[in-house]
Amino acid sequence: MLNVLITHAVNDELVKVNMPDCQIKYIRTGIGKVKAAIRLMDALTEFSPDVVLNMGTAGTVSHNVGDVFVCRHFIDRDLQKVGALNLQYEIDSSFLLSEKGLCLGWDHDGVCNTGDSFLTEPSGSSGDVFDMEAYAQAQVCLLKNIPFISVKYVTDKIGENSIKHWEDKLADARKGLAKFLEERILVR
Repeated sequence: MLNVLITHAVNDELVKVNMPDCQIKYIRTGIGKVKAAIRLMDALTEFSPDVVLNMGTAGTVSHNVGDVFVCRHFIDRDLQKVGALNLQYEIDSSFLLSEKGLCLGWDHDGVCNTGDSFLTEPSGSSGDVFDMEAYAQAQVCLLKNIPFISVKYVTDKIGENSIKHWEDKLADARKGLAKFLEERILVR
């Protein structure tokens, strides 16, 4: 039996899923990289998962509301801004997933750009989706050698009243994420 830890930032992003041959635990991380990292570390210690699946919402600059992205590549836009210091600001989690044979058939690849602020204007940062937690969780999982994947539902176009659109689209996000996961199995 595969132990799966599903993370979400806020209660309105929680999607209960049914995955055959999996024991599933859910953890609300809270908003922001620090809370997400701390709460994930505690959950890893308590539950010892085989894989961490982050589900949630994100904004975009160049895609459409309602799009779903499977992220294995993460950028920390806050660390990227101080690139002259040669700090690691990109993580790719695909090798750990492939090594364990997890989520191999999951399409809709995207790059998730994470920062400590809710973007309301295009920032010039690269990525398909923009959130506030995924990079931190990917980093924790990488350090602990645990496969990590993030599935993001686009709730808003950055620069177009993002916060209001995000709040209005949370119910749609839950439905979209549930539908996306119903069509896929974790192990292939």
